[in-house]
Amino acid sequence: MPVKEARSAFIVKPGSRVDLTRIDPRETFGFSDKDAAAKHIEGNVKRLFDAQRRLWAENKRALLIVLQGMDTSGKDGTIRHCMTGLDPSGVKVVSFKRPTEKELDHDFLWRVHAQAPGKGEIGVFNRSHYEDVLVVRVHGLIDMRTCRRRYEHIRAFESLLADSGVMVLKFFLHISKDEQKARLEERLADPTKNWKFEEGDLAERRKWDEYQRAYEDAMGATSTAEAPWFIVPSDRKWFRNLCVSQVIAETVESLKIQYPKPHVDVKKIKVR
Repeated sequence: MPVKEARSAFIVKPGSRVDLTRIDPRETFGFSDKDAAAKHIEGNVKRLFDAQRRLWAENKRALLIVLQGMDTSGKDGTIRHCMTGLDPSGVKVVSFKRPTEKELDHDFLWRVHAQAPGKGEIGVFNRSHYEDVLVVRVHGLIDMRTCRRRYEHIRAFESLLADSGVMVLKFFLHISKDEQKARLEERLADPTKNWKFEEGDLAERRKWDEYQRAYEDAMGATSTAEAPWFIVPSDRKWFRNLCVSQVIAETVESLKIQYPKPHVDVKKIKVR
């Protein structure tokens, strides 16, 4: 199991063709101990907490985490398990819903750019600007020519963020159709989860293959060195959380962010 090299294990190489049928959503790379995974996740969160403090103190860079996936893939659960323990004042989670009339009066990236994290912050997008090359494509609201143009706009947008000091990490939470069925059935059976179920979930499920192709094309067209995609096997929730937390921790630590030096000689300061 590539616990120490999750980045290289799950990254979509720029310019590569993505074929989700060749990636097993139940893959765990031989890592079958759920309890051991929990310890690794806890360790990763602690690493992130330290990195967050340095990121905030430095106030030069930011981190944007994008979570995408089919319904029930676990975007909320990933946030809950991988972000718990961080200072909430420095973390902003944004869920993008159906665009408002005002938002529709602007370009599709207008509402997204306004939610990008500022210096020192960690931003999490629960769904994102990628909805505008996924849902709208699957439902035939844009043609492929428009979709390809939007890929170009997205690459340029994410390049702008990177040039401004924002690290962008994008995760596709890859689940199987059978696993989605089981999770939808769980929502129906559990009174505490009934509220999560919507009839529209079943209509979207019938378009499973179309969504898979849309995701494959989008990730292949927009995974760059500046803003890479990671395909995370997510049928097993604990493995999903392990992988995402590991990639984030590895990436932020690789920057070797240091606390800024004080503006005064603290050894000469006396508090009276």
